[in-house]
This record gives sequence, C-alpha cells and structure tokens, in this order.
Amino acid sequence: MSGSSPYKPFDRSQFEKLFKESFQLLCNFAKQYVGDEDTAQDICQRVFITLWEKRNDVDLKKSIKSYLFTSVKNRCLNHIRDHKKFRSKVLDLDCGDFDLFTEDEHFVEEDLKDKIEKALEKLPAKCRMVFEMSRFQNMKYREIAEELDIAQKTVEAHMSKAMKMLREDLKGYYAIAMIILGVW
Repeated sequence: MSGSSPYKPFDRSQFEKLFKESFQLLCNFAKQYVGDEDTAQDICQRVFITLWEKRNDVDLKKSIKSYLFTSVKNRCLNHIRDHKKFRSKVLDLDCGDFDLFTEDEHFVEEDLKDKIEKALEKLPAKCRMVFEMSRFQNMKYREIAEELDIAQKTVEAHMSKAMKMLREDLKGYYAIAMIILGVW
C-alpha cells in the first residue's frame, strides 16, 4: 500500500456500497460484449478486485463509475482479442493477428457478414448515409451536418434510429457486430 498517495482511500463500507450498486449493471454491460453471464461476472469481479487493490490511488472526486465502465469495456475487448473467437473482414476491418477461423467457423463469419449487410440495407437511405459517414468515414456529427446541410440534432436522430434498428436486426450478434462496425 502506498503511503504517499494524495487521496484519502475509500473504506470497506464505501466499496461494498459501490459494489452492490454497480456490479449487476456492469455485468449486463459486459455481457453485451462477451455474450455469456459467467465471463461477464468474472471480468467485473476482476475489475472490482483491481479497484480495491488500487483504492489508495483513487480520486473520489472523479467518477468511479466512469472508471468502472471503462475498465470493464477494456477487459471485455481484451477477452475477445485473447480468445480470438471472432474475426471479420467486413468492410476491410483490420482486426490484427486473428488467423484462427476453421472451416466450421467460416460459416459463422459469413453468416455475421450477411446479417450486418442486410441490417444496413434495411436502414432508410438518409439514415444509412449518416451512419456510414460517421462509422466508415470517421466524420464527426458536426461535419456530417455541414456536408448534408442538415441540423446536427437531425444527424443525432438518424444515428439513434440507425442504432435502434441495428440492435433489433442483429439480436444475438449485436455486441460483436457493434465492435466490428466500430460503434463502441
């Protein structure tokens, strides 16, 4: 334990309260990435263990919940990377050194590609255009609004509608599809 920390560490009761308030919410969040409850719980438990171990260095004036969500998200992405279960060439995405698709897994990859492409095709034209400009051309909402000569709020509404429709069309694949599409 560090005696030179500028922060007053939170105590056991504060930690327990934070755990009780946040654990299930974080597990639900993690499950969207990793797809199963046990892995999500394991990831969240490890995040809380790390938080407890670093409690002397935590600034209570900053958002601990933001820290928790960011930590869970990063651990989920690391889990996906480390287990190399998913790979995609959708839209020429560079996923790094993922060369593990067997012939059986190729069907999963092709199925996912088809589902993503069909879901994108279902979006209304303007909605799809806004989504693609944001996700595939990495344009900011303000830039899209200027280029299409529409209000930034309209861009936000199109993105919200696109995300809702994709969430509905990609049930069961949503977390990995959103990672592939660069949404998270």
